[in-house]
Amino acid sequence: MTQPSRPSPTATYRLQLQPDFPFAAAGRAVPQLAALGVSHLHLSPVLEAVPRSTHGYDVVDHTAVRAELGGEDGLRALAATARSHGLGLVVDVVPNHMALPAPASLNGPLWEVLKDGPGSPYARWFDIDWDGGHGGRVLLPVLGGRLGEEMRQLRVEGGVLRYQEHAFPLRPGTEGLPLARLLEAQWYRLAWWRLARTELNYRRFFTISELIGVRVEDPEVFAATHGTLLRLIREGVIDGLRIDHPDGLADPGGYLDRLHTATGGRWTVVEKILTGDERLPDGWACAGTTGYDALRHIDALFVCPQGAGRLFSHYRDFVTPLADEGGDWEETVRRAAYEVVTHDLAAEVARLVRTATRISERATRPGDHAPWALRQAVRELLVRLPVYRPYAADPGRAAHDAAMLGEAAARARGTFRVPEEARAVDLIHDLALGRYGEDPDREDSDRDGPDHDGPDPVAASDLADFAARFAQTASALHAKSVEDTAFYRYPVLLSACEVGGDPGTPALGPQAFHDFCARMQRDWPASATVLSTHDTKRSADVRARIAVLSECPDRWRDVLGEVADGAGGPVSANGTVDPMVAWPAWQTVFGLGGPSAGGAVAADRVAPAVLKAVREAGLRTSWTEQDAAYEEAVAEFVHGGLCGPAAGPLAVLADELAPFVRANVLGATLLHLTMPGVPDLYQGTEREYTALVDPDNRRPAAFRPDLLAGLDDGSATRDLSAEKLRLTAAALRLRRAHPEWFGDRAGYAPLRAEGPAAEHCVTFCRGGRVVTVATRLSLRLVETGGWWDTVLRLPSGGPWRELLTGRVVDGGAAVGLSELLEESPVALFVAE
Repeated sequence: MTQPSRPSPTATYRLQLQPDFPFAAAGRAVPQLAALGVSHLHLSPVLEAVPRSTHGYDVVDHTAVRAELGGEDGLRALAATARSHGLGLVVDVVPNHMALPAPASLNGPLWEVLKDGPGSPYARWFDIDWDGGHGGRVLLPVLGGRLGEEMRQLRVEGGVLRYQEHAFPLRPGTEGLPLARLLEAQWYRLAWWRLARTELNYRRFFTISELIGVRVEDPEVFAATHGTLLRLIREGVIDGLRIDHPDGLADPGGYLDRLHTATGGRWTVVEKILTGDERLPDGWACAGTTGYDALRHIDALFVCPQGAGRLFSHYRDFVTPLADEGGDWEETVRRAAYEVVTHDLAAEVARLVRTATRISERATRPGDHAPWALRQAVRELLVRLPVYRPYAADPGRAAHDAAMLGEAAARARGTFRVPEEARAVDLIHDLALGRYGEDPDREDSDRDGPDHDGPDPVAASDLADFAARFAQTASALHAKSVEDTAFYRYPVLLSACEVGGDPGTPALGPQAFHDFCARMQRDWPASATVLSTHDTKRSADVRARIAVLSECPDRWRDVLGEVADGAGGPVSANGTVDPMVAWPAWQTVFGLGGPSAGGAVAADRVAPAVLKAVREAGLRTSWTEQDAAYEEAVAEFVHGGLCGPAAGPLAVLADELAPFVRANVLGATLLHLTMPGVPDLYQGTEREYTALVDPDNRRPAAFRPDLLAGLDDGSATRDLSAEKLRLTAAALRLRRAHPEWFGDRAGYAPLRAEGPAAEHCVTFCRGGRVVTVATRLSLRLVETGGWWDTVLRLPSGGPWRELLTGRVVDGGAAVGLSELLEESPVALFVAE
């Protein structure tokens, strides 16, 4: 943990900037957000991006603030408006990549590299393997077809090579050549877009060829790409940073050290996705993560473990999936990983094999490994990593990651039929850890092979390159195979299929939550926490609604049977309606509020989400191998079934479960706003917010300042949205008024209810002055007779005043939860 140089935010509010919501629009929202109680605005990337980009992660110019948002003057005006209302600015930073735009001239440094090749002073900016084939050229997979088929669309105009909307520079001296020779003479090779999968020789963001990797580990590149943001920090415009995708960097820890020094230690959080029991590296110079680990622990509280198991049984009966196509979580993940590492990331694996071959050939006693053996070893190690990536260069993680890679290597060796050929795994294992040759920790019996005969004269640059590329590829593999594939093939409970989530273990109890919070308060008290982001596949309120189904799995089975019979849908291989589409699609509609939430409008939102799901799953259609007839059937299913008359029983279920949805929404909200860490609210989530990542998370923000003003004037809370707004404002204002009760020096003390329903109550005390009470699994609570004589004893001191009702309770008093939570499933007490 690294303490910020200035006080941490008490709460941040994420705004997705885009041309339809620029700095000026954000400025108009400032008074309402200040009244809500946040301390900082959290802005999506602000540097110059591809024109009309709705997200800003496709940066093209690090020296300028994005003109479509209002430019630097607009950002300064927003900062001034925010400051006048007591707010600061946190900005999203994209260090990992830049856009490969059309035309390429939008990215000035890349344009120079395409013109002058590896001799360009900008060549050091980009992670290009100039020795990776193509005659020392960089492959640009931009053609819609094979080169011979597209030649007629290529032309030279004004000293520029043009193709459709693309434009590329010409290598000096080649302007007058015939077209075929001119193409061969460039520092780049234009190619069919499908060749990227196997032939690409630059690092990209996951599998997106339009985003090229930047070598921010180079001090000159760091200075050039961060200069504008650092100047704005020095000048008081920006107060804190969010770092996008640190796992894409060659050395995340080194980058954060350099950034910490350059910013003077400003509050910085990193978008690091932790899995299972993984911990953020202790030595990272940051305040913590962006909060997906908190999301996982909050969401899992509201999933019934017994009900989730029964729901899986109903899912298995309804869908009848094969084990590796959604029937077993681990098997599904493993198959997805193999598919991604052999197909989508073939070029990345090929680069690792080239480097490993080069190292092995230059050894004192060459390893004599066949390329196929090295390729298999790389793949088998990668698919067996349980986390996004190892950190070989991080001293604090070296021993842990060595053990993790050792376990993966032991299993990977078993995939080779000839034991001697399995020594390729030993080589890849060592290179992934950044070492080669004598290993003092290796048993003598393991040193007999040709790869372990003392130190080898291998270039340190190759060792470092392999370790970094292996880790970067591991991160891309985990993201694509788990988040973007397995989550869509294992849709048992969609609320668990979220970034940082674990669909195989969707439920956690109160003790796991308390343990997590205690660890947060001790180790990362200024880390961010989230429930919804621009990347969450479903907003928190959609997930809270779906989670209720884990408490009534039999009811869901019955309702699904009713609606599925009359809805039709895309057909499976045996000619029947495809249940792998129907099961998650009906959950999606339920999560949005059921058919009563919008009819045809709902269909316009659901259709893109369902289509995205079937393409990501990749079982019948995909983004790159589309089955047009199948996708048309999916669209018809959405409009005629999901959002048509057949959905009537779903509306009835939604009405029946509304009280329990309310408990989940309010409970998750209060826990998020009062647990350790700095809560980050996504735009609009202070009210009920039902959204899907596509297309909803690209919508401009919409604000209703009159609603909060009305509540402040005494208006009644007429619906769940108003209740949530009132609760959110109360908690945020409390945090802002008393940061010492929630900050790094505050305490976190779990409280325990006493009685037969104690496990349905999650409660804790912050700083000795605030008590949070939330209800979990409220449907099961009602089914078992309610709270009965379960009581909660408030801490001594006090008296304690409940902020939402004004009720006062004496310190040390034992209060029946049936009485305490009679009006609301949550309570927020403050010591008087």
